[in-house]
Amino acid sequence: MDELLSKENLHYREKTKEIADRYVRPVAAELDRNAEYPWSVVRALQEEGLMGVWIPKDYGGAGAGVLNLCIVVEELSKACGGVGVTYAVNALGSFPLLVGGTEEQKKKHLPELAAGRKLIAFGLSEKKAGSDAGSLQTRATKDGDSHYLINGEKKWNTNGGAANLYTVFTTVNPERGGRGITAFIVEKGMEGFLIGKKEDLMGIRCVPVHELHFENCRVPAENLLGGKEGHGFKHAMMTLDLARPGVAAQAVGLAQGALDLAIKYVNEREQFGQKVSSFQAIQFMLADMATQIEAARQLVYQSARAADLGAKNTSKFAAMAKVFATDTAMMVTTNCVQLFGGYGYCRDYPIEKYMRDAKITQIYEGTNQVQRLVISRALIKEAAGG
Repeated sequence: MDELLSKENLHYREKTKEIADRYVRPVAAELDRNAEYPWSVVRALQEEGLMGVWIPKDYGGAGAGVLNLCIVVEELSKACGGVGVTYAVNALGSFPLLVGGTEEQKKKHLPELAAGRKLIAFGLSEKKAGSDAGSLQTRATKDGDSHYLINGEKKWNTNGGAANLYTVFTTVNPERGGRGITAFIVEKGMEGFLIGKKEDLMGIRCVPVHELHFENCRVPAENLLGGKEGHGFKHAMMTLDLARPGVAAQAVGLAQGALDLAIKYVNEREQFGQKVSSFQAIQFMLADMATQIEAARQLVYQSARAADLGAKNTSKFAAMAKVFATDTAMMVTTNCVQLFGGYGYCRDYPIEKYMRDAKITQIYEGTNQVQRLVISRALIKEAAGG
Protein backbone atom coordinates (compact mmCIF):
# COMPACT_ATOMS: atom_id res chain seq x y z
CA MET A 1 0.00 0.00 0.00
CA ASP A 2 1.54 3.26 -1.16
CA GLU A 3 -0.20 5.11 1.67
CA LEU A 4 1.99 3.28 4.19
CA LEU A 5 5.20 4.46 2.53
CA SER A 6 6.90 7.84 2.78
CA LYS A 7 7.68 10.05 -0.20
CA GLU A 8 11.30 8.97 0.16
CA ASN A 9 10.31 5.28 0.04
CA LEU A 10 8.22 5.84 -3.08
CA HIS A 11 11.05 7.81 -4.69
CA TYR A 12 13.49 4.92 -4.27
CA ARG A 13 10.93 2.40 -5.46
CA GLU A 14 10.13 4.33 -8.65
CA LYS A 15 13.75 5.13 -9.38
CA THR A 16 14.71 1.46 -9.01
CA LYS A 17 11.74 0.29 -11.06
CA GLU A 18 12.92 2.44 -13.95
CA ILE A 19 16.37 0.85 -13.77
CA ALA A 20 14.89 -2.65 -13.48
CA ASP A 21 12.65 -2.16 -16.51
CA ARG A 22 15.33 -0.53 -18.63
CA TYR A 23 18.51 -2.35 -17.67
CA VAL A 24 17.61 -5.60 -15.88
CA ARG A 25 14.62 -7.29 -17.53
CA PRO A 26 16.04 -7.18 -21.08
CA VAL A 27 19.25 -8.98 -20.05
CA ALA A 28 18.16 -11.16 -17.09
CA ALA A 29 17.94 -14.39 -19.10
CA GLU A 30 21.29 -13.78 -20.81
CA LEU A 31 23.03 -12.96 -17.53
CA ASP A 32 21.65 -16.17 -16.04
CA ARG A 33 22.58 -18.29 -19.04
CA ASN A 34 26.15 -16.98 -19.26
CA ALA A 35 26.71 -16.50 -15.50
CA GLU A 36 27.78 -12.97 -16.40
CA TYR A 37 28.20 -10.15 -13.89
CA PRO A 38 25.69 -7.30 -14.50
CA TRP A 39 28.17 -4.46 -14.92
CA SER A 40 25.72 -2.42 -17.01
CA VAL A 41 23.19 -2.52 -14.17
CA VAL A 42 25.81 -1.57 -11.59
CA ARG A 43 26.81 1.42 -13.73
CA ALA A 44 23.18 2.50 -13.97
CA LEU A 45 22.81 2.25 -10.20
CA GLN A 46 25.99 4.28 -9.78
CA GLU A 47 24.75 7.00 -12.12
CA GLU A 48 21.46 7.25 -10.24
CA GLY A 49 23.21 7.49 -6.87
CA LEU A 50 21.74 4.25 -5.55
CA MET A 51 24.91 2.38 -4.60
CA GLY A 52 25.08 3.91 -1.12
CA VAL A 53 21.43 4.11 -0.07
CA TRP A 54 22.12 2.60 3.38
CA ILE A 55 25.43 4.41 4.02
CA PRO A 56 25.18 7.51 6.26
CA LYS A 57 25.51 10.94 4.69
CA ASP A 58 28.63 11.63 6.76
CA TYR A 59 30.40 9.00 4.63
CA GLY A 60 29.04 9.97 1.24
CA GLY A 61 25.90 7.86 1.21
CA ALA A 62 22.23 8.75 1.02
CA GLY A 63 21.61 8.00 4.70
CA ALA A 64 18.32 6.37 3.73
CA GLY A 65 18.63 3.33 5.99
CA VAL A 66 17.74 -0.34 5.84
CA LEU A 67 14.10 0.15 4.81
CA ASN A 68 15.01 1.96 1.61
CA LEU A 69 17.76 -0.59 0.99
CA CYS A 70 15.05 -3.28 1.18
CA ILE A 71 12.79 -1.37 -1.21
CA VAL A 72 15.59 -1.13 -3.79
CA VAL A 73 16.49 -4.83 -3.39
CA GLU A 74 12.84 -5.87 -3.70
CA GLU A 75 12.32 -3.90 -6.89
CA LEU A 76 15.50 -5.23 -8.52
CA SER A 77 14.61 -8.79 -7.50
CA LYS A 78 11.21 -8.58 -9.15
CA ALA A 79 13.16 -8.42 -12.40
CA CYS A 80 16.08 -10.69 -11.45
CA GLY A 81 16.96 -12.26 -8.11
CA GLY A 82 20.63 -12.41 -9.08
CA VAL A 83 20.77 -8.68 -9.67
CA GLY A 84 18.98 -8.14 -6.37
CA VAL A 85 21.68 -9.96 -4.42
CA THR A 86 24.43 -8.38 -6.53
CA TYR A 87 23.25 -5.09 -5.06
CA ALA A 88 22.40 -6.29 -1.54
CA VAL A 89 25.75 -8.01 -0.97
CA ASN A 90 27.47 -4.63 -0.95
CA ALA A 91 25.38 -3.77 2.09
CA LEU A 92 26.30 -7.10 3.69
CA GLY A 93 30.00 -6.44 3.12
CA SER A 94 29.88 -2.86 4.35
CA PHE A 95 27.74 -3.35 7.47
CA PRO A 96 30.76 -4.65 9.48
CA LEU A 97 32.46 -1.33 8.74
CA LEU A 98 29.38 0.58 9.83
CA VAL A 99 28.87 -1.33 13.09
CA GLY A 100 32.49 -1.97 14.03
CA GLY A 101 34.93 0.09 11.99
CA THR A 102 37.10 2.89 13.32
CA GLU A 103 36.39 6.41 12.15
CA GLU A 104 39.48 6.29 9.96
CA GLN A 105 38.33 3.01 8.35
CA LYS A 106 34.88 4.41 7.68
CA LYS A 107 36.22 7.61 6.12
CA LYS A 108 38.64 5.68 3.95
CA HIS A 109 36.31 3.03 2.54
CA LEU A 110 32.64 4.01 2.87
CA PRO A 111 32.69 6.98 0.43
CA GLU A 112 34.22 4.73 -2.23
CA LEU A 113 31.47 2.16 -1.67
CA ALA A 114 28.72 4.77 -1.54
CA ALA A 115 29.79 6.14 -4.92
CA GLY A 116 30.03 2.66 -6.39
CA ARG A 117 33.69 3.16 -7.25
CA LYS A 118 34.44 0.04 -5.22
CA LEU A 119 32.47 -3.12 -4.44
CA ILE A 120 32.73 -5.17 -1.26
CA ALA A 121 32.12 -8.76 -0.15
CA PHE A 122 31.63 -10.53 3.19
CA GLY A 123 33.92 -13.42 4.13
CA LEU A 124 32.56 -15.46 7.03
CA SER A 125 31.62 -19.00 5.90
CA GLU A 126 34.11 -21.83 5.51
CA LYS A 127 33.86 -25.45 4.42
CA LYS A 128 33.62 -26.59 8.05
CA ALA A 129 32.01 -23.44 9.44
CA GLY A 130 28.70 -22.56 7.83
CA SER A 131 25.87 -22.26 10.34
CA ASP A 132 28.44 -22.76 13.11
CA ALA A 133 30.29 -19.50 12.43
CA GLY A 134 32.04 -19.67 15.80
CA SER A 135 34.14 -22.65 14.67
CA LEU A 136 35.86 -20.94 11.73
CA GLN A 137 39.51 -21.87 11.23
CA THR A 138 41.02 -19.10 9.10
CA ARG A 139 43.85 -17.85 11.30
CA ALA A 140 45.36 -14.39 11.74
CA THR A 141 48.69 -14.06 13.54
CA LYS A 142 50.69 -10.95 14.34
CA ASP A 143 53.69 -10.24 12.16
CA GLY A 144 55.56 -7.65 14.18
CA ASP A 145 53.69 -4.59 15.38
CA SER A 146 52.45 -3.35 12.02
CA HIS A 147 51.01 -6.37 10.19
CA TYR A 148 49.03 -9.61 10.50
CA LEU A 149 49.42 -12.78 8.43
CA ILE A 150 46.16 -14.50 7.43
CA ASN A 151 46.07 -18.19 6.48
CA GLY A 152 43.06 -20.26 5.51
CA GLU A 153 40.18 -20.14 3.09
CA LYS A 154 36.63 -18.88 2.81
CA LYS A 155 33.72 -20.55 1.05
CA TRP A 156 30.55 -19.17 -0.57
CA ASN A 157 31.92 -15.66 -0.97
CA THR A 158 29.17 -13.85 -2.85
CA ASN A 159 30.56 -11.06 -5.05
CA GLY A 160 33.97 -12.69 -4.58
CA GLY A 161 35.32 -12.14 -8.09
CA ALA A 162 33.89 -8.65 -8.56
CA ALA A 163 34.71 -7.00 -5.23
CA ASN A 164 37.66 -4.75 -4.45
CA LEU A 165 37.28 -4.98 -0.67
CA TYR A 166 36.48 -7.89 1.64
CA THR A 167 35.48 -7.96 5.29
CA VAL A 168 37.13 -11.22 6.32
CA PHE A 169 36.53 -12.97 9.63
CA THR A 170 39.39 -14.90 11.20
CA THR A 171 40.42 -16.25 14.58
CA VAL A 172 43.40 -14.88 16.44
CA ASN A 173 42.97 -17.50 19.17
CA PRO A 174 41.06 -20.72 18.33
CA GLU A 175 41.00 -21.78 21.98
CA ARG A 176 38.76 -18.80 22.80
CA GLY A 177 36.06 -19.86 20.32
CA GLY A 178 33.80 -16.95 19.35
CA ARG A 179 35.80 -14.57 21.56
CA GLY A 180 38.86 -15.11 19.38
CA ILE A 181 37.12 -14.13 16.15
CA THR A 182 38.51 -10.95 14.62
CA ALA A 183 37.67 -9.25 11.32
CA PHE A 184 39.99 -7.56 8.83
CA ILE A 185 39.50 -5.37 5.80
CA VAL A 186 41.31 -7.16 2.99
CA GLU A 187 41.94 -5.47 -0.33
CA LYS A 188 42.17 -7.21 -3.70
CA GLY A 189 45.78 -7.49 -4.78
CA MET A 190 47.24 -7.89 -1.30
CA GLU A 191 50.16 -10.28 -1.21
CA GLY A 192 49.03 -13.83 -0.46
CA PHE A 193 45.34 -13.19 -1.22
CA LEU A 194 43.97 -15.34 -4.04
CA ILE A 195 40.52 -15.56 -5.62
CA GLY A 196 39.76 -19.27 -5.91
CA LYS A 197 37.17 -21.52 -7.51
CA LYS A 198 34.03 -19.96 -8.93
CA GLU A 199 30.92 -21.96 -8.05
CA ASP A 200 28.57 -23.17 -10.79
CA LEU A 201 25.27 -22.18 -9.22
CA MET A 202 21.70 -23.36 -9.66
CA GLY A 203 20.34 -19.82 -9.36
CA ILE A 204 21.47 -16.20 -8.87
CA ARG A 205 23.98 -17.09 -11.57
CA CYS A 206 24.95 -13.54 -12.51
CA VAL A 207 26.66 -12.89 -9.18
CA PRO A 208 30.08 -14.57 -8.78
CA VAL A 209 30.45 -16.82 -5.74
CA HIS A 210 34.07 -17.77 -5.10
CA GLU A 211 36.38 -19.43 -2.67
CA LEU A 212 38.95 -17.06 -1.14
CA HIS A 213 42.43 -18.32 -0.29
CA PHE A 214 44.87 -16.72 2.14
CA GLU A 215 48.48 -17.89 2.06
CA ASN A 216 50.47 -15.74 4.47
CA CYS A 217 48.35 -12.82 3.32
CA ARG A 218 50.04 -9.77 4.85
CA VAL A 219 47.49 -7.25 6.09
CA PRO A 220 48.37 -3.93 7.76
CA ALA A 221 47.37 -3.66 11.40
CA GLU A 222 45.28 -0.60 10.59
CA ASN A 223 43.00 -2.96 8.62
CA LEU A 224 42.01 -4.75 11.84
CA LEU A 225 38.30 -3.93 12.00
CA GLY A 226 37.65 -1.59 14.89
CA GLY A 227 41.33 -1.65 15.87
CA LYS A 228 40.79 -4.37 18.51
CA GLU A 229 40.99 -8.14 18.45
CA GLY A 230 38.20 -10.43 19.60
CA HIS A 231 35.17 -8.40 18.51
CA GLY A 232 34.57 -10.16 15.19
CA PHE A 233 31.80 -12.51 16.27
CA LYS A 234 29.78 -9.61 17.68
CA HIS A 235 30.37 -7.61 14.50
CA ALA A 236 29.27 -10.57 12.35
CA MET A 237 26.04 -11.10 14.29
CA MET A 238 25.22 -7.37 14.24
CA THR A 239 25.87 -7.38 10.51
CA LEU A 240 23.50 -10.26 9.89
CA ASP A 241 20.76 -8.59 11.92
CA LEU A 242 21.00 -5.62 9.55
CA ALA A 243 21.45 -7.66 6.38
CA ARG A 244 18.74 -10.32 6.81
CA PRO A 245 15.89 -7.92 5.99
CA GLY A 246 17.64 -7.40 2.64
CA VAL A 247 17.60 -11.15 1.92
CA ALA A 248 13.95 -11.19 2.91
CA ALA A 249 13.31 -8.29 0.55
CA GLN A 250 15.01 -10.22 -2.25
CA ALA A 251 12.62 -13.09 -1.53
CA VAL A 252 9.57 -10.79 -1.59
CA GLY A 253 10.71 -9.36 -4.91
CA LEU A 254 11.18 -12.82 -6.40
CA ALA A 255 7.75 -13.94 -5.18
CA GLN A 256 6.04 -10.81 -6.49
CA GLY A 257 7.83 -10.98 -9.83
CA ALA A 258 6.83 -14.61 -10.29
CA LEU A 259 3.21 -13.92 -9.31
CA ASP A 260 3.02 -11.00 -11.75
CA LEU A 261 4.14 -13.28 -14.58
CA ALA A 262 1.72 -16.03 -13.53
CA ILE A 263 -1.28 -13.68 -13.40
CA LYS A 264 -0.48 -12.41 -16.88
CA TYR A 265 -0.12 -15.96 -18.17
CA VAL A 266 -3.37 -17.38 -16.72
CA ASN A 267 -5.23 -14.33 -18.07
CA GLU A 268 -4.01 -15.16 -21.58
CA ARG A 269 -3.96 -18.97 -21.57
CA GLU A 270 -7.20 -20.73 -22.59
CA GLN A 271 -8.22 -24.29 -21.76
CA PHE A 272 -11.63 -25.95 -22.13
CA GLY A 273 -12.82 -22.88 -24.01
CA GLN A 274 -12.15 -20.31 -21.29
CA LYS A 275 -9.35 -18.37 -19.65
CA VAL A 276 -7.41 -20.40 -17.10
CA SER A 277 -7.90 -17.50 -14.66
CA SER A 278 -11.64 -18.21 -14.61
CA PHE A 279 -11.15 -21.53 -12.79
CA GLN A 280 -11.81 -21.27 -9.07
CA ALA A 281 -8.89 -23.55 -8.18
CA ILE A 282 -6.54 -21.15 -9.96
CA GLN A 283 -8.18 -18.10 -8.36
CA PHE A 284 -7.67 -19.58 -4.89
CA MET A 285 -4.00 -20.23 -5.65
CA LEU A 286 -3.54 -16.62 -6.74
CA ALA A 287 -5.35 -15.32 -3.67
CA ASP A 288 -3.26 -17.39 -1.26
CA MET A 289 0.01 -16.40 -2.92
CA ALA A 290 -0.85 -12.69 -2.99
CA THR A 291 -1.86 -12.78 0.68
CA GLN A 292 1.36 -14.45 1.77
CA ILE A 293 3.48 -12.07 -0.29
CA GLU A 294 1.82 -9.05 1.28
CA ALA A 295 2.22 -10.52 4.76
CA ALA A 296 5.89 -11.18 4.04
CA ARG A 297 6.39 -7.66 2.67
CA GLN A 298 4.96 -6.02 5.78
CA LEU A 299 7.09 -8.21 8.04
CA VAL A 300 10.18 -7.28 6.01
CA TYR A 301 9.38 -3.58 6.24
CA GLN A 302 8.71 -3.94 9.98
CA SER A 303 12.07 -5.62 10.52
CA ALA A 304 13.82 -2.95 8.44
CA ARG A 305 12.19 -0.18 10.47
CA ALA A 306 13.30 -1.93 13.66
CA ALA A 307 16.86 -2.03 12.32
CA ASP A 308 16.76 1.66 11.42
CA LEU A 309 15.51 2.55 14.90
CA GLY A 310 18.05 0.34 16.63
CA ALA A 311 15.26 -1.53 18.40
CA LYS A 312 16.33 -4.14 20.94
CA ASN A 313 14.28 -6.86 19.19
CA THR A 314 15.91 -6.28 15.79
CA SER A 315 17.48 -9.75 15.73
CA LYS A 316 14.16 -11.52 16.29
CA PHE A 317 12.29 -9.48 13.70
CA ALA A 318 15.09 -9.89 11.14
CA ALA A 319 14.99 -13.66 11.62
CA MET A 320 11.19 -13.73 11.37
CA ALA A 321 11.26 -11.70 8.17
CA LYS A 322 13.97 -13.84 6.65
CA VAL A 323 12.35 -17.20 7.41
CA PHE A 324 8.81 -16.19 6.46
CA ALA A 325 9.65 -14.26 3.29
CA THR A 326 12.05 -16.86 1.93
CA ASP A 327 9.70 -19.78 2.63
CA THR A 328 7.00 -17.72 0.91
CA ALA A 329 9.24 -17.12 -2.09
CA MET A 330 9.94 -20.82 -2.52
CA MET A 331 6.26 -21.71 -2.21
CA VAL A 332 5.10 -18.96 -4.58
CA THR A 333 7.70 -19.55 -7.28
CA THR A 334 7.04 -23.31 -7.20
CA ASN A 335 3.29 -22.74 -7.56
CA CYS A 336 3.84 -20.24 -10.36
CA VAL A 337 5.86 -22.82 -12.28
CA GLN A 338 2.89 -25.15 -11.78
CA LEU A 339 0.51 -22.55 -13.21
CA PHE A 340 2.61 -22.37 -16.36
CA GLY A 341 2.29 -26.12 -16.77
CA GLY A 342 4.83 -27.72 -19.10
CA TYR A 343 5.96 -24.31 -20.28
CA GLY A 344 6.99 -23.50 -16.72
CA TYR A 345 9.62 -26.21 -16.88
CA CYS A 346 11.20 -24.79 -20.04
CA ARG A 347 13.84 -22.11 -20.14
CA ASP A 348 12.01 -20.45 -23.00
CA TYR A 349 9.84 -18.91 -20.27
CA PRO A 350 11.35 -16.82 -17.45
CA ILE A 351 9.35 -18.36 -14.62
CA GLU A 352 11.67 -21.31 -13.88
CA LYS A 353 14.50 -18.88 -13.15
CA TYR A 354 12.49 -17.35 -10.31
CA MET A 355 12.19 -20.76 -8.70
CA ARG A 356 15.92 -21.42 -9.04
CA ASP A 357 16.81 -17.99 -7.70
CA ALA A 358 14.44 -18.32 -4.75
CA LYS A 359 15.96 -21.48 -3.29
CA ILE A 360 19.18 -19.89 -2.08
CA THR A 361 17.28 -17.33 -0.01
CA GLN A 362 16.30 -20.12 2.38
CA ILE A 363 19.98 -21.02 2.81
CA TYR A 364 22.35 -18.07 2.86
CA GLU A 365 22.84 -15.50 5.62
CA GLY A 366 21.67 -18.12 8.07
CA THR A 367 19.58 -21.12 7.04
CA ASN A 368 15.91 -21.02 7.91
CA GLN A 369 16.52 -23.73 10.50
CA VAL A 370 18.97 -21.37 12.20
CA GLN A 371 16.46 -18.51 11.96
CA ARG A 372 13.94 -20.57 13.87
CA LEU A 373 16.54 -21.10 16.59
CA VAL A 374 17.16 -17.34 16.75
CA ILE A 375 13.44 -16.65 17.05
CA SER A 376 12.75 -19.31 19.66
CA ARG A 377 15.71 -18.27 21.80
CA ALA A 378 14.54 -14.66 21.70
CA LEU A 379 11.05 -15.71 22.77
CA ILE A 380 12.36 -17.80 25.66
CA LYS A 381 14.64 -14.96 26.77
CA GLU A 382 11.76 -12.48 26.65
CA ALA A 383 9.55 -14.83 28.66
CA ALA A 384 12.29 -15.07 31.29
CA GLY A 385 12.39 -11.30 31.54
CA GLY A 386 15.72 -10.97 29.71
